[in-house]
Amino acid sequence: MLQLLHIENIAVIERADISFRAGFNALTGETGAGKSIVIDSLGAVLGARTSRDLIRTGAAKAFVSAEFDGVDASLPVLAALGVEPEDGVLLLQRDIYADGKNICRANGRPITVAQLRALGTSLLNIHGQHEGTQLLDEEQHGAYLDRFARLDGLPEAYTERYQAARETRRQIEALEMDEAEKARRVDTLRHQIAELERAELRDGEEEELLARRELLRNAEKFMDAFAAADYALSGGDDGLGAASQLKNAENALHSVRALGARFSELCERLESLYSDVYDLAETVRDLRSEMDFSPQELDAVESRADQLYRLKKKYGATVGEMLDYLERSKKELDEIEYADDRIVQLQGTLAKQEKEMLAAARTLSDARKAAAKVLEERILRELRELDMNKVRFSIDFTEHEPDATGIDTVRFLMSANAGEDLKPIHKIASGGELARIMLALKNVLAEQDHVMTMVFDEVDTGVSGRAAQRVAEKMAKLSRRRQVLCVTHLPQLAAMADTHFSVEKGEENGRTFTRVVELDRAQRCAELARLTGGAAATETQLRGAEELLSAADAFRSAL
Repeated sequence: MLQLLHIENIAVIERADISFRAGFNALTGETGAGKSIVIDSLGAVLGARTSRDLIRTGAAKAFVSAEFDGVDASLPVLAALGVEPEDGVLLLQRDIYADGKNICRANGRPITVAQLRALGTSLLNIHGQHEGTQLLDEEQHGAYLDRFARLDGLPEAYTERYQAARETRRQIEALEMDEAEKARRVDTLRHQIAELERAELRDGEEEELLARRELLRNAEKFMDAFAAADYALSGGDDGLGAASQLKNAENALHSVRALGARFSELCERLESLYSDVYDLAETVRDLRSEMDFSPQELDAVESRADQLYRLKKKYGATVGEMLDYLERSKKELDEIEYADDRIVQLQGTLAKQEKEMLAAARTLSDARKAAAKVLEERILRELRELDMNKVRFSIDFTEHEPDATGIDTVRFLMSANAGEDLKPIHKIASGGELARIMLALKNVLAEQDHVMTMVFDEVDTGVSGRAAQRVAEKMAKLSRRRQVLCVTHLPQLAAMADTHFSVEKGEENGRTFTRVVELDRAQRCAELARLTGGAAATETQLRGAEELLSAADAFRSAL
């Protein structure tokens, strides 16, 4: 459960520490005091999208941290992030900077905002002020049902077959072009294939060509260099090159080599040196003879390089890419020329795929319909507990052409009063009814999600009187299985809480600030009296508040 929420520089909250307890926690306060800012802060530390406007005026950054205890170390998201709770405690932190940068951590380990969001959704569920209006969007109804249904891989199995059939249809559509378009494309491909084949491209040719061109462009310089080196090593007709001079030195010392090891070693060094220089001279002479340059060859190399340049502008940045383009063009030409045969083949494949897809869609639809019956019963049970005894609730299915989600159009229908027909929710539900239906749905879905903490931001919108009491009792029952946090304006809900916080706005040194205070029994009576009758509470209202608290105590004790 959520144990501690720490807030710094969020809107009008300069600094606040809120120690939540197990069970039902209520937050009350004047309109505009900052109750929803507490919820926004909680959303921020759980990875919700935030705005830089959330940062308190004059502050460089905002900071929020949330400490959870009793965290299940086996949660898959924890293993995926490499985060381990310490004795069941998990600390989430988020720094929000004015330049849009965010720094998030889980038990000190850096994580991304997306990872923080994935972790947060497994720990806590926030029901916002306007979330009930999502029930008016019928496109969301199927998603709600699927969350409840736990379909065990059936959507994935259907999606795989749907995507396979979709790809085959795409291939057929690509082959089904009109005759004029087909003729134009065939002419284009044949021209391009012929041009590339005439070029007789060879992978690696361009590099060799550029190296040879560089050599040819500097032919005179190469010739002069090798001629000079050849003369220095081999000499001219007079034989005065380095090799012949070393040979003369070797011959001169040959007569004294037997006079001692010292002279013998010197002669051997001369022999080795002469051998190396002689080999080097032969190499230079061979290379010089190979330097057979001609203006015609340079012209041919330049022409080939220009041809490759022009081809690259049309078919690819390298010879390798042009060869790949050639292969693709040949393949496309074959597909077009044999398109009719290929279409027949693909149509056979598509027929088989569509049969498999429809079978998977039926299986998925049957599972959804079975789950819908259970969900209807669970929602109706919850609604009866929320003082909606005469309401009827049904989940309607209409079949449509297969799409990415299946073949089902799912709609939630209801009848609020006896004798009325079932109709779409958006046509008949009032604000209070929407709030209670959404509360019922959230309560049922929470049983599937296994979240530790549920947060309700003004779930009492449009609810009053006996219905408000039923909502309060529902919250109390829910809080016996999960931690509940609720922002409310209703005294019935606030009285039912195990722990009651007041969100209060003030002014200090010319700046507005908000603080969150846990209330004792006397303070709770005063706050309930304010919720009932306004700022100036009378003795009668205070007694009524005490009676409300006593009745709530009795109800909770009986749970």
